[in-house]
Amino acid sequence: MKFTFQHRFFRMGRWCFLMVEEDKNTRSLARELAFKAVKALLKSFVFYMLYLFVWSFFAQFESYVPGLRQTAENFVVVYLSLGVFGDIFSDTVFQCLFNVARALFVMGYLILSVKNGVFNLTYMGVALTVDLRFFLMAAVLLSLLGLAKAMLQAINYVNEKAELPFNL
Repeated sequence: MKFTFQHRFFRMGRWCFLMVEEDKNTRSLARELAFKAVKALLKSFVFYMLYLFVWSFFAQFESYVPGLRQTAENFVVVYLSLGVFGDIFSDTVFQCLFNVARALFVMGYLILSVKNGVFNLTYMGVALTVDLRFFLMAAVLLSLLGLAKAMLQAINYVNEKAELPFNL
């Protein structure tokens, strides 16, 4: 990033200058956007392949929990989409907004999919009760940390982009 001193003004008996970023031409902006898009799509492709690999271990539980594959697939697709948009809009305030949306999505999806955290299953005549409330609490707390991180990134971004006068 290249900065120049522009916008001179006289204030309280002194000349003040504002440091602003030089204008980029359209070709460099298009090249930068294309690079970000390709990088984001490659990253999401790698994570989706990792999901498919991990899913092969959980496929055996699909008969016990109906709709497990669809639930996991929806989560991964939306989570990766928010990640792709966040990567494409990196170095802007929209990246912070997509990070906040991703953290809120994880919290909401966990709460809606696990409901109250207690499952009753019957397998071969045996009643099984699974309590996932502790897992749900830990996952929501980790998502709250992600939300706090995204909000602090947004505050930091706004703080860095503020134009402060340079006094001579």
